[in-house]
Order: sequence, then structure tokens, then C-alpha cells
Amino acid sequence: MRYQRLIDWVDDRIVESPGKVIVAFLLVTGAMAVGLGNVSTESGTAQFAAGIPAEEALQDVNREFSPAFEEDTGSTQLIQRGDNVLAKPQLLYMLEAQEAIEEREGLRVTSTSSAASVVARSLDPNATTVDQQITVIEGTTPTQIDRAVRQAAPRLEGLLSNDFNEKSASASATIGVVTHEVPAGLSSGSGQGGSSPLTPIQQEIQRIVATTGGDITVFGSGITAAEFSTVVSDSLLIVTPAAVLFIVLFLVYAYRDLLDLLLGSFALLMAVVWTFGFLGIVGIPFSQMMIAVPPLLLAVGIDFGIHAVNRYREDRRHTDSVGEAMREATDQLLVAFFIVTGTTVIGFLSNLTSDLAPIQDFGVVAAVGIVFTFLIFGIFLPAAKVWIDRRRDGWPIPTFSQRPLGEEGSALSEVLRAGVVIGRRAPAAFLLLMVLFSAGAGVYATGVDTSFSQEDFLPPEETAWYLQELPEPFAPNEYTVVSTLNFLEDKFTTTQGGNVVIYLETRMTDPTVLESIHRAGDDPPDSFVSENRHADSQSIVTVIESRAAQDPEFRRLVASNDRDGNGIPDRDLEEVYDYLLSSDSRDETLRYLGDDYRSARITYAVKADAGQKEITADAQHVAADFRGDAVATGGTVVFEEISGLIFDSALQSLVIALVGTVAFLLFIYWVLEGLPSLGLANVVPIAVAVASIAGTMRLLGISFNAFTATILALTIGLGIDYSVHVVHRFVDERREYGLFEALDRTVRGTGGALAGSMLTTTFGIGVLMLAVLSILGQFGLLTALSVAYSFIASLLVLPSVLVVWDRLRGHDPDLALDEQDVPTAAGSPTGVDA
Repeated sequence: MRYQRLIDWVDDRIVESPGKVIVAFLLVTGAMAVGLGNVSTESGTAQFAAGIPAEEALQDVNREFSPAFEEDTGSTQLIQRGDNVLAKPQLLYMLEAQEAIEEREGLRVTSTSSAASVVARSLDPNATTVDQQITVIEGTTPTQIDRAVRQAAPRLEGLLSNDFNEKSASASATIGVVTHEVPAGLSSGSGQGGSSPLTPIQQEIQRIVATTGGDITVFGSGITAAEFSTVVSDSLLIVTPAAVLFIVLFLVYAYRDLLDLLLGSFALLMAVVWTFGFLGIVGIPFSQMMIAVPPLLLAVGIDFGIHAVNRYREDRRHTDSVGEAMREATDQLLVAFFIVTGTTVIGFLSNLTSDLAPIQDFGVVAAVGIVFTFLIFGIFLPAAKVWIDRRRDGWPIPTFSQRPLGEEGSALSEVLRAGVVIGRRAPAAFLLLMVLFSAGAGVYATGVDTSFSQEDFLPPEETAWYLQELPEPFAPNEYTVVSTLNFLEDKFTTTQGGNVVIYLETRMTDPTVLESIHRAGDDPPDSFVSENRHADSQSIVTVIESRAAQDPEFRRLVASNDRDGNGIPDRDLEEVYDYLLSSDSRDETLRYLGDDYRSARITYAVKADAGQKEITADAQHVAADFRGDAVATGGTVVFEEISGLIFDSALQSLVIALVGTVAFLLFIYWVLEGLPSLGLANVVPIAVAVASIAGTMRLLGISFNAFTATILALTIGLGIDYSVHVVHRFVDERREYGLFEALDRTVRGTGGALAGSMLTTTFGIGVLMLAVLSILGQFGLLTALSVAYSFIASLLVLPSVLVVWDRLRGHDPDLALDEQDVPTAAGSPTGVDA
């Protein structure tokens, strides 16, 4: 056939000119290595929010309703803990920290505030500077301080922990706030990235606070951003050496030859260099999801390497010619590698259907990496193996073993034959059992949850004990963000848990618009904070009410334009707005009213114990009641929208990967073997593996998140590797042997290589469980299980599938296909009709 001519051409290059092939690949490796220096990094949740409608609406809100020519403000929280943070020594610790921060140049501090400042000013209203406040506290008795705390209690709300006791003037925690002037655009979106202009500022504040005394923790977006980035590097530093250790150990067993081990390891390194060089050349950033790419490349590369060497060793047993043995090996393996590469690439590229850019980038990079792996292990490694074996006799390097894995008579071969035994005795009944099992697992898996939160991308509150025991430089950094968040939630919990935003685009001079904004807060949904059956909200309406309460002239203007007397103007609204914009309420007005009077921003406080899904549904329901074009947004809404897209991505990529894989296998087996039905047989064990991994997710309580959203398509992409090798080897053996002899030779030959590949890959990817980032550990666990499930299904289920397939084709099980008189299809190399 035509494809054989291409394989023969590649065989000629490998066998006749191995040196030239090696040089060509080394030159490409050098070129790709240049791109490594251009790889940028990206981390955090902001990368997932890009392009989300609710996120774009939030950015529009923040741009439109921020006063013109005003820099953004950022803040740093100083969280103080103690037996009583309102005691005199503790108040002084906080004030001294504030003073030290204000005195340090370069921190862009505009103001500091704290409960200590409030107490000091309660004692002396003229103490406006931190230095003056320190003097006041130092000259005051504890009794006077307690009395001042009780007097200032209303102004201390929100600054003290929930255990604040006004009578005893005590509390176990307090929050101080440092306000900074930072470059514009800091708060334009909902997501948190791996970089922040506040990071160096807050890290410097940490160093300052450490010298002032007291138990004070520095917290803010800069600290969070730093941990987003640090957890990636820490995870790589731990995972990479562990993966290398496991891979080398299993490759030593798989190859049992020093030169083959070195060659296989070098080819793996080339695959990683090519892939990440490509990353730098095309400008795709290295995100947290990309941490999973090297293990995936290792998984496929290890499989290809072991199969190439194992099949070559099998063929060397029948000939003394290195070239002839390699030709026989690559004739079979190049086709199998191509099929595996095609199906794996389809599985990864199915992630392009996702609306989330990081998942799309992951799919592209993984797919390109697999193509590179195919070229390196399909062409470079065989050429290098030929070049080495023709010279190795003259090298003083011992050869430990050239025996193939799973050869007849070995203990491994007996274990691998379990599927053949089942296929011989009761294939149909066993397949029916597998269908029922897969259906049950699939139904059970419908209960898998979906989640997306900032905490997913942060290290856990407590680092696992086995990571704490690691020596330098592998010991992870000390992480504080999650424990601080949990402390704040525990100590400063209120009925309010943030807010949602309604972005309203309409003619704001319409006489009824303010009345409609006010009415939208009546009878609020359960997740909204309310008082007297009206939502706790902030809008242009509340700005008008606040200004009217303190400005008699404005109050008269509102009254003259208020026909129903409820305090909300309903005519000549432009005049009302003009007054506000010409007063000292201008900045506050522009936070809720567009300067062209065609848009408005309304924020609603939501309950702390309300769920993300509930809040989003309620916010969208309220937005639907507004006249004009109203969009619900805010951090909670954006994250819930991302969560929904993650679930959609998981299902879409699964369907596309499955359909694409089936179509590709049907076509490729029709072209290569004239047997398209083999494509369907190929997919059966993968369906079992996908159902099993989905059921396992629910069993282990693992939800679909930014990482695990790809696991179903990935199971198809990696799992098909195992079934393709078995099916392709079976067809090759079936031409010369009876059904069960062909199956037996298949599982012993290919099954042995698959076992080595599975063990290496499972442990190589499984080391992701050692990562500091917990969702990366979940991904590693599920990926390792998916590989193990695919291996088991291919060796246990696929033999029964092939027995049933062979019987449905009407073949004589005791005769080889080449010995049977069956109708031929045009172009069928097996002599069997399609």
C-alpha cells in the first residue's frame, strides 16, 4: 500500500543513515532550546476569568465607575492576635507597626488606620498622627483605655473579632489597614493573578512588622499573588526529582541495559525541551496547568521507548542483523505510534472547545508535545539505537539483558494472560458484565460536583507532614494565605459575605429609573442581606439619600422633584445629577452613575453562608427585573460562571474526544488494514476506563475543577495508547497464527511492554500527589488511575472484545487469516473484507 512506501523511506533513513538522522534531531533540539529562555509564567485565577462575559462586565463597571484621573488604591491588612489586642501593650505594638510603615519610603502609603488609632483619638481627638497617638496611649492608664474602648465601641465595628466584649474591653484579634496608591487597573477584574504591584510592598511590610513586636500577620493581594507563584515553583522542585527517581527505577527494570536506559532518558529530555521551547517560541505562558505537561510527555514517551526497544529485542532474537531487526520493528511500531499519536492528539485538542483560555492552551501544548514525542521516539531513538548497536561491541560497557519483557515462560507472562483465559472461556458473558459495570459507574458519576475558587490555586492551610520533613532545597516555603483566610472567616464572620454588582445600561434621566432601582430591592432573594424586607444595597439612590440627609439645599431640590414624597426624585433627574457632580459628592456619585447618564452600578450585599451557585442565580434573577440592559457580575458571579464552563468543558471535550477518536480509528483501520470495525473494538476498553475514572472521582469526593476538567478527554488520549498497541499487534499476529495463539503472543509481547510503561507512567505521574498544590495532586492521582484503568481494561477486557469480533467476522479460530479462504476487500492487506 502507499503508506508502506513512506514507512520504507523512513526505515531507510533509520537503518542506512542513522548518523545523519541523529545530527538533524540534535540541531532541532538546539534550536528549540533557544525558546526556553522566552518562556513566561502565569498563575492564579485571573487567567481563567479572561473573556468571561461576567468578568468583562465587571471590568467595564470598574473602569466606568472609577473617578477620572485617579490612581487605584490598594490595601494591606495587619492582622493582630493576642489574649487581648485592646490592652495597652498590644495597642502600642499596632501603632508602632503603623508608624514604621508610614516612615518607610517607597511603600506608597496614603494612610493607616486601626482600632488602636480609634481608641487613641477617643482619648484625645487632636491626636491625628500615629506619633501623637502613641504618645497618648503611653501616657494613659489601662483603666482609662478600657473606658475609651467602651466609648468608641460603635466605631470599632468591623475592626475587632467576633469575641469583642464591650464590658471588659477585650478582643482576641483586630485588623489594621494600610492604604496605598498604586498604578491604575489593579482592581479591574475579579481574578487574582500571580503578580501584583503590591507584592514587593507587602513583602517589605512583612519585614518591617517582624521587627516591631506583637503577633501581627501581613495580608493582602500582593502576598496572595506571591503564593500563587511560589506554589508552582515549589511543586516543580518537589515533583520533578521524585518523578525522575521513579522513572529511572522503572526504566532500569524495563530496559535492563545501561546504554538503552541512557538513550531512552535522553529522548525523554529532548521531548520536554522541544515542547517547552515551542512554548517560548509561540509565546504561550507557562501556567499552573502546564505543570501537568511534562508528566504527560513522559507517559507517552516512556511507552513509545519501551515498545520500540522491546519489539526490536524480539526481532533481534530471529536475526543477527541490526538493520533487519530494526526494519521489522519500525514497520509495525511506526504505524502503531502514528495511530496512538493521532488519537492522543484528538483527545488533547478536544480541549479547544473550552471557553477557558488556560484549558485551550493546555490542549494545544500537550497535542504538539505528543507529536514531537512521536517524531523523537519513532525516528530518532531507533536511528540512535541502530548507530549504538553497530558499535557497542567495541565499547567497554556491560550489557545486562537483551531479553524482551513478558517473554514466554516468565512470571509476568502468566499474569498478562488472564484476559486471554477469560476470552477463551466466556467472552460474551464477561463483556455483558463490563457493560453493566460501566453503565453503573457512569450513572454514579453524574453526581460529580464542579468547583472553582481562589483557594484551588493556593497551597493548603497545613503542609503535609512528609513535605515538611524534606531537606533543603526541596523543603517548601511557609504558606500563610489560606490559614489567614480561614482565621478571618472564623474570627470576623458577619451576616454579610461580600456583594454582587448589577451593571445597568439605560437612560438614567428617565423619570422612573430611580424608582425602579429602589423597587428592585424589595422582597430580596434569600441570599441577599436585607432589613425590613429591603435589600442592603448601594447605588445612586443611596448617594442621593445620603447627600439629602446632610445638605438642606439638596434636600429641597430632591423634594421639589419628588412627586410621591418617598425621598426618591422622579422628574428633572439631570438637574439632580448635575448638583451632585458639582458638589463634594462628585467622586461618590461617579462610583454609581455613568458620567454620560446612560449607565448605573448597583451593589447588593450577600450573606456569608450563601453558596456561590445560589448567589449567582439570585443576582441574575434580580438583574432580569431591571428595565434596560442589566448584567449581574462580581467576583462570586464570575467564579460561578467559570465553574459552569469547567463542567461544560469536561463534557464537550469528552464527547468530541470520543467521537473524534472513533472516527479516526474507523478511518485509519480501514486504510491500514481494511478492517474499520477494529476501530470500534479499540474503543470498548477506553469506555470502561472513562466510566471507571468518572465514578472514582465521585467516590473520592474529587470535583471537576480547572485541572480535573481535562481528565475524561485525557483518559481517552492516554488510554487509547494501550488498546491501540494490543489491537495492532493482534492483527499482525493473527495473520500468522490461530485466534488464541495470536492473543497469547500479543499479551505476552505487547503486554509486557505495556506493563513496564504502565508502572513507569503511573508512578511518574502519580508523584504529582506530592505537589504542594492540592488540586495538582488530585490531577496526578486521577491521571495515574486513568493509566492503570486503561492498562487493565486493555489486557483484561480487550481480549474478549477481539474474540467476539473475530467470531462475528466468521473467521476460523484455529487457522491464521492468511490460511483462510475469505472474500477480500480492495486494498485489504489481510485478505479480509472490510
